[in-house]
Amino acid sequence: MGRKKKTIDRGIVPDPKYNSVVVSKFVNRMMWEGKRSVGLRIVHQALDLLQSKVDKEPLEVFLKAIDNVKPVIEVKSRRVGGATYQVPVEIRESRREALGMRWIINAARTRSGHGMEDRLAAELIDAYNNTGTAFKKKEEIHKNAEANKAFAHYRW
Repeated sequence: MGRKKKTIDRGIVPDPKYNSVVVSKFVNRMMWEGKRSVGLRIVHQALDLLQSKVDKEPLEVFLKAIDNVKPVIEVKSRRVGGATYQVPVEIRESRREALGMRWIINAARTRSGHGMEDRLAAELIDAYNNTGTAFKKKEEIHKNAEANKAFAHYRW
């Protein structure tokens, strides 16, 4: 048992425009050097671009895009008797969400384009349509876990 107190989750304040905690978490992951207002502007402009490109509610498209990119299973290294096995394990919901957001943001940053708003909007549309770099990353993780299914009995 640890000697320190358990950390208390203080929660996250919902986004002011869309009143969504998920958008707020996304903004927190987007920002660099604590510049939250810049991250907020980029995400809001990207969602406005989404609304003009896809004739649906931007928050609905955003949530569906993140949902499409969330992985269900991943591999973790387990050392058993001198050998290291890649053991497939299920991912808890908070990590699934974090990985999905991280992959979308990294894919948007590496994408070619004019502004971050355009690149983020394009990546969100691709994730919504089950294409794009972030979705491919999820598929790659799932394939790796499927290939190592034989070592699932090492899970503990």
